[in-house]
Amino acid sequence: MKKTILAITLLFSIISFAQIRGTVKDSDGNPLPFVNIYIENTYIGTTTNELGKYEINTTEKNNVALIFQYLGYKTQKQILNISQFPYDFDVTLQEESYQLNDIIVTNTENPAYEIIRQAIVAKKKNAARTDKFEADFYSRGIFRAKDIPKKFMGVEIGDLDGNLDSTRSGIIYQSETVSKIKFEKPANLKEEIIASKVAGDDNGFSYNTALNTNYDFYENYVDFGINMISPIADNTFNYYKFKLESTFYDDKNQLINKILVTPKRDKEPVFEGYIYIVEDSWAIYGIDLDIKGYRMQQPILETMKVNQNFSYNETTKIWAKNVQSLDFNAGIFGMKFTGKFTHVFSNYVFKDDFEKKTFGKEIVTFAENANKKETSFWTETRPVPLTEEEENNYVRKDSIQNVRKSQVYLDSIDAKSNTFKFFKIITGYTYKNSFKNWNFNYQGLTNLSSLSFNTVQGYNLDSGFSFRKWNEETGKFTSISSTFNYGFAEDRLRVKGNFYHRFNTINNAYINFSVGSTISQFNPNEPISNIVNSVATLFFKNNYMKLYNKEFAEISYGKEVTNGVFASGKVLYENRRALFNNTDYTLIKNDDLYFSNDPLQPNNYTSVPFEKHQIMKASLGTRIRFGQKYISRPNGKINIQNDDYPILSFYYEKAFGASNSNYHYDLISGTVDYNKTIGNKGDFGLRFKAGKFFNADAISFVDYKHFNGNQTHVNLFNNSLNSFNLLPYYTHSTNDAYLETHIEHNFKGYIMNKIPLLNKLQWNLIGGFHQLNIPNMKPYQEFTVGFDNIGWGKFRFLRIDYVRSYQDGFQGDGIMFGLKF
Repeated sequence: MKKTILAITLLFSIISFAQIRGTVKDSDGNPLPFVNIYIENTYIGTTTNELGKYEINTTEKNNVALIFQYLGYKTQKQILNISQFPYDFDVTLQEESYQLNDIIVTNTENPAYEIIRQAIVAKKKNAARTDKFEADFYSRGIFRAKDIPKKFMGVEIGDLDGNLDSTRSGIIYQSETVSKIKFEKPANLKEEIIASKVAGDDNGFSYNTALNTNYDFYENYVDFGINMISPIADNTFNYYKFKLESTFYDDKNQLINKILVTPKRDKEPVFEGYIYIVEDSWAIYGIDLDIKGYRMQQPILETMKVNQNFSYNETTKIWAKNVQSLDFNAGIFGMKFTGKFTHVFSNYVFKDDFEKKTFGKEIVTFAENANKKETSFWTETRPVPLTEEEENNYVRKDSIQNVRKSQVYLDSIDAKSNTFKFFKIITGYTYKNSFKNWNFNYQGLTNLSSLSFNTVQGYNLDSGFSFRKWNEETGKFTSISSTFNYGFAEDRLRVKGNFYHRFNTINNAYINFSVGSTISQFNPNEPISNIVNSVATLFFKNNYMKLYNKEFAEISYGKEVTNGVFASGKVLYENRRALFNNTDYTLIKNDDLYFSNDPLQPNNYTSVPFEKHQIMKASLGTRIRFGQKYISRPNGKINIQNDDYPILSFYYEKAFGASNSNYHYDLISGTVDYNKTIGNKGDFGLRFKAGKFFNADAISFVDYKHFNGNQTHVNLFNNSLNSFNLLPYYTHSTNDAYLETHIEHNFKGYIMNKIPLLNKLQWNLIGGFHQLNIPNMKPYQEFTVGFDNIGWGKFRFLRIDYVRSYQDGFQGDGIMFGLKF
């Protein structure tokens, strides 16, 4: 019995380690990275790593035909007869001897144009050949950083959990996954991640999946955050120039055309580089294209290189992508970043159809113990061997993690950071227990975001305490906090407390309880921020923020009840009291008076906008995301919005138990949100908001529906689909029915990048329309035209809009200034 077990074990070992391995170099002895290697007429393949090393698994020994394919070099076929595994086999590739037919060269039009036309005609047929398949998928990602400062804007960066060496450089992220995928064009995916590994993370659940790797150049647009135009798009000749640089024959005597792709205009979402097209079938043989960061509207990104290699199977007559890589380099503030993703597709099984219910809302799952695979598994399975740097990084990061996750280390680090010094009474203080995942924080008194000014409180300051505890494996999170707000002109301290607990990160169930005293804007959406109001008040004497006092208690609960449907409920009690101005202080002296704190009567300094009262409210809300898909991770659920459908939200609120029964009412409201990228013509967005009050004729003005207006000409957070630009804050508040319409289209450079000189600005044209309908008033309308992506070099955070407003005729116009992040 023992001999039988031993024999089985040995046989399994031989099969598991049945590897052909070696190094691929050029004729000068330089290693060639990312050479496409596969067994002829199969979909068993791999690629070389950055040092030209490869490994490929097979159980065959006799007449193993290996194909070595590398863009710019002659394809080699090597017939191997293997005596034992592992089998070492090195290869030297010769540069391709290109040729051009003399007759072709003399044509008035470069022959590349006719080849591209043929590729466009044939692309639907070629794409359909690979529109349904199963495959094994391997992904590896690595990010490097260089010249990272010790501090940034006064904040200590540290060594990024041991990722940076003494030169402030190093690998800051490295991971890989092995999975089995089922795919159906255009976007149906079912992926099971068999193995996942992250350097320095024993949980090891990588975010590398096949989900965002379908860069399909047979489509008109290739999604890189912005829709880039494929060199064989239907309208490609509007965007590219082509030149046939050379032709060569592959190992199967198929003629391959190497075509130079050049943009017609520099600032458009276009590629540059080479596309390789197979003669007669007009299929893609290879992709070697670059993207400039500014063409993706990602100025921090300098360049990204996209490389795809396709292999041919004589049995199926299919050219299938088996290797894909993306290299990028980026930089900002003197810091430099580089990265690379490598994707290997192998063991294809092409399908005519999939069984019903193959594809559902769950698109990615993790196999049990996917993050616990032994080193031997990776050695056997990994199709691209690690470089020595990558191997050392795994060992180093895992060792660092073992040290830095130990209680001894964490306690020693905490002991240093937990040291209390007197000046922290001013600056703030945090006490941590990193091993047990909790911390206690005192906010301090010098946080600029906590200091503001309004005419009710004068200068006012926030401070407070908080306690947080979390569990990374279960997703549980608990926060207990308190906020102390003191208004100097009012000479009043307000205190509120909050308890929040998230039960998990699967359905994101939570409970929240708040109680205390606070000062609040009449519009609970707080359309004017503290910083904008402070500047408007102190420098221009425009005190737009209107405030009232409330003592309150509220409890809320919410969770995702089923995929795509999130429901929540809330019960609250409020004791409300109107407030008056308590200061006329300003930094820019003038004789104008501040307006009163009455939102409806700015010159009323004696009477209150509402009587003191108490009220209770209960509300129910739900948000529905149609077609939502998701990734199931062992420690949570990641939802993925389907932009083919709108998002619907419904809300019901009932006021009861008020000290004045006239304040009771019912409110039903809903919202429709829709955002869609339209080819390369930009992003379209709309929001409809509607509601109706019942039994609300005499309710408190606090409970009216207030609209997000703006009188400051500053749109700090760029919430253009949720606000009006010139609408006064409270002139249209209603206790009846209402309908808001917000429409905007950002052309993402579609028009601007075609206009000479203006295209050098790299600005994006934006058009918008806003309308508000309430009973007994003509509709309020705004028409906007503006630009975003305004700035210099890599810093493009500004947006400017020109706005004209109408209500029963022209009302006014103005310029809006905003920030975009």
